[in-house]
Amino acid sequence: MSMALLILILLVGGLLAWRSEKAQANLPRWVALATVVISLAFLLATLPQEHTGNWLQHMKLDWMPRFGIAFELAMDGVSLLLLVLTLLLGLVAIASSWSEIDFKPGLFHANLLWTLAGVCGVFLAVDLFLFFLFWEVMLIPMYLLIAIWGHENKTYAAMKFFIFTQASGLLMLLAIVVLAWQGMAINGQLSFSYSDLLGLELDPRLGWWTMLGFFLAFTVKLPAFPFHTWLPDAHTQAPTAGSVLLAGILLKTGAYGLLRFCIPLFPQASMEFAPVAMALGVAGVLYGAVLAFAQSDFKRLVAYSSVSHMGFVLLGLYAWNQLALQGAVMQMVAHGVSTAALFMLAGALQHRLHTRDMGRMGGLWHQAPRMGACAMFFAVASLGLPGLGNFVAEILVLLGLFAVQPAFTAVAALGLITAAVYSLRMLQQAFQGVPDKQRSMPDFDAREMLAMGAMMAALLWLGLYPQPVLDLARPVLEGLQTLVPPGDTVAAQAGGAAIVLGAGL
Repeated sequence: MSMALLILILLVGGLLAWRSEKAQANLPRWVALATVVISLAFLLATLPQEHTGNWLQHMKLDWMPRFGIAFELAMDGVSLLLLVLTLLLGLVAIASSWSEIDFKPGLFHANLLWTLAGVCGVFLAVDLFLFFLFWEVMLIPMYLLIAIWGHENKTYAAMKFFIFTQASGLLMLLAIVVLAWQGMAINGQLSFSYSDLLGLELDPRLGWWTMLGFFLAFTVKLPAFPFHTWLPDAHTQAPTAGSVLLAGILLKTGAYGLLRFCIPLFPQASMEFAPVAMALGVAGVLYGAVLAFAQSDFKRLVAYSSVSHMGFVLLGLYAWNQLALQGAVMQMVAHGVSTAALFMLAGALQHRLHTRDMGRMGGLWHQAPRMGACAMFFAVASLGLPGLGNFVAEILVLLGLFAVQPAFTAVAALGLITAAVYSLRMLQQAFQGVPDKQRSMPDFDAREMLAMGAMMAALLWLGLYPQPVLDLARPVLEGLQTLVPPGDTVAAQAGGAAIVLGAGL
């Protein structure tokens, strides 16, 4: 029940934040902050000491038994990592919007908390109908965050975000229904439970098309090339907290869906499709990096860099060996932290300067040295500096991918070079050069530095001592790998290479 209570705390906290605006304009911020802190403390305090089967926690309650639908939640090591990331970045989102939101702050923080509740539900649901419900729940408040509190072209960006994600979500719903009906034909009972649908012997053609429904829904959210076009507009027009949530956690729901549902439910079809998926990953790495370099808008640059970095996640997942999967999970966590920090920085600059155009910045380090130092740290983290979490993630993906597709590895490695080019160009344009003496800009205050310092510490920990994260994810990834017979994976082409490389993990 603790997992359901975690979601309930966030939902009720959103209602309280909304209603508290009538008492005092500043109260919703404190209610939202207290709600996320309580949720995080509750999550950590209720962790069990022993596993329940393959799960750390598992609960199942009858909901609509006539249709085989249950309220079924479960948590394992990967779910736990992503839940902690979600709640920590929820705190960052609240901190980043503390002085930015003046219009209806109660409703704003309510939608922020409801987005967190939907994302937590996505990471916990193991009934596919319930998973789809939470998948839709997280979209609506995010749409409102962009449409109401966004910037100059917010309506267009919000509609584009909603249409892309809703249309792909409907494809997933159709695929879920087809899979459940096939399960009934094979097992004799209708069920949407993840455990009941694993290992079904599907007709190869039907399995391929059903897998494609899941794949499209998750890669649109990831986002992978060429389904990424909603992302730059949504990030550019979203308020700072919306960008933090989008980059930090909503993109990770797509990667989680591929890891948890798409590949394990359709192992044969997924591995046949793997070369195409990895080609899309490589294209995303390079395409996102080139377009990031071409941007003059600070937020759009960071948005396109997300397309590039999330391409590594797609590569790691479809390489489907221990090294690559560990790298993909690490990239989900490290990218969530580093990109959330860059969007918080971009939002702070826009709030102070009323522009996102880097051509109108320059010399900001002289006026805001703390902001400049933070920008330099997260720029080099994003480009993959050794000693920080992003480097560990990307090198693991490349090592695992090399055991499967050396040619793709060579091309994807160019992404590390292009990342250095656009990251350092961003730093040079915005913070180096001669300052405008007629421009006055306040530096980061104690609240903002506390959030930045926490994210710096997280990336240093992930880079210098990643073993706890790898140990937490490893049993889950090993269990998922058993669902795909070794002879069916493209990783089998590498023989023992991946095993030797992964022996030290």
